[in-house]
Amino acid sequence: MVRKTSGGMRDWFGLFQSATFENDTCHLIAGMGNTGVIETEGGLVLFDLPIKQFGPRLFREIRGITNKQVKYIIYSHGHFDHCFAYEPFITEIKEKGWEMPQIIAHENLLKRFEKYRMLDKYHDWLNKQQFASVGVKRQEMVVSAHETLDPTIIMKGSEPYSFTLSNCTFELYHDKGETDDSIWLWAPEKKLICAGDLMVSSYPNVGNPYKVQRYPKDWAIAMERMMKKEAEYLVPGHGQLIEGKEKVKDVLLSTAEAMHFVHDEVVKRMNQGKWFEQIYHEMLEIYPDKFKNHHHLREIYGCYRFAIHATYRLYHGWYDSGNPTDLFPAKSNDIAREFIRIVPEEKYLEHATSLYNEGKLQLALHMLDVIIKGSENERSAATLEALNLKIRILKEKTKEETSFIAANIIDNAATQIKEKLRELKKI
Repeated sequence: MVRKTSGGMRDWFGLFQSATFENDTCHLIAGMGNTGVIETEGGLVLFDLPIKQFGPRLFREIRGITNKQVKYIIYSHGHFDHCFAYEPFITEIKEKGWEMPQIIAHENLLKRFEKYRMLDKYHDWLNKQQFASVGVKRQEMVVSAHETLDPTIIMKGSEPYSFTLSNCTFELYHDKGETDDSIWLWAPEKKLICAGDLMVSSYPNVGNPYKVQRYPKDWAIAMERMMKKEAEYLVPGHGQLIEGKEKVKDVLLSTAEAMHFVHDEVVKRMNQGKWFEQIYHEMLEIYPDKFKNHHHLREIYGCYRFAIHATYRLYHGWYDSGNPTDLFPAKSNDIAREFIRIVPEEKYLEHATSLYNEGKLQLALHMLDVIIKGSENERSAATLEALNLKIRILKEKTKEETSFIAANIIDNAATQIKEKLRELKKI
């Protein structure tokens, strides 16, 4: 089982104390993800609503602080953990006969909701894969894109949007990063930035293996734009309040530098005519210690390795090896069978075991896949032993993996192999 909520992932899931600051007028309500609450005499502004299951908890916390009416709800972006916990607030509004709040989002959020509705079953499967270690597979539906609270005020393109409430100014800006619909808030009188997932208190989630394109260069630019505000408080999409002008500046600057680094170094190698494999392994070798050791760049959710993929994919097509053999490849099972026709599967197993004993886990996996994919008898002794050894290796890699996403991918595979072995024993 993947480490569920250890270390930084406890913060990512909102398992920490909520915070009140700026003369008790601003609040970070911890959750998956966070909600920024700004109190004014005329009512409340909420920045982000977490996953639907956190709705009752969010409502209780806010109503334990203030009974003021919710006037605005701002979505940083359209991911399921930032705009779905609205039901308790709508129920309250109807019970008290209040006017509905204005809901603000970027125009691309509407396209995102449409995509989620079109691919509802796929995204439910995907989320259950990505968060398998926290029990979501047992839920019938993690979240439904057919149940959305849609925006009433829509930001267009890169144009900023601002409004005032009781002499408090709220400025909204659009910058791409994790998504193409992301917006962030600057409240100058409160010296506060609400960043959404442009800041997640760890290495940015850029290059998620399950998800569509992310934008490292734009992410860096967003950090630099935030720095110009000289904020004293920053509410991240996940993680604890970042407080103090110098601390906020350091976190933003380090994240910007890390995003510029991965983007510019990949692009430099692409201009040198290098293919992805060479770029990837060179990038692993040159990753600076100042990023590896920075508290807010820990690889607890996303990771640098994913960011290399994201940058390359941003500018390059799917043909990424430079080898024409890969342009129209044969089935991997057929390729494996041909290898076994030359060298019996027992030899691959013997070599995989040797590699495993030498600590060369990744190479061992490649050898085992020749047997698993190429064997004519999936119940042969060599195949069953290969499956068991693969499970052992994947479990070891899961324990070593710091990225929550990567660990879930690896652990899911081990679980699926275990299920396959159980089925083979029934035959």
